[in-house]
Amino acid sequence: MTNGVYAGNASKDAANDRGWLLGHFKAPGDLRHSREAEIKWGTHPRGDQRTAWVTGEERTGLLILISGRFRMEFPDHSVLLEEQGDYVVWGPGVNHSWTAEDDSVVMTVRWPSIPGYKAPETE
Repeated sequence: MTNGVYAGNASKDAANDRGWLLGHFKAPGDLRHSREAEIKWGTHPRGDQRTAWVTGEERTGLLILISGRFRMEFPDHSVLLEEQGDYVVWGPGVNHSWTAEDDSVVMTVRWPSIPGYKAPETE
């Protein structure tokens, strides 16, 4: 960090914290520390899927497809993201899961950033 600016590479930085680039879990004083939002850079090989549904979610989420083909699953339907820039937003209380139908890169934004919340390590 130099003069209040942090520059990095999402793929490299994401490898250090399960994909998360910004959120409450970054050290206080780090520009990437935030209580307002969390940002994740997700790289998923074809066939990768979430091992368990997210239930009891307290945040709003936004997932944007950078590359590949990625399916978001919701209790009553699914959303297929297949063109760069396709995105889906879901609100608090919406259970969800996902599957990478092709090698995929996605960016996830969640808000607010809630201390104490952590998905299982097998995400």
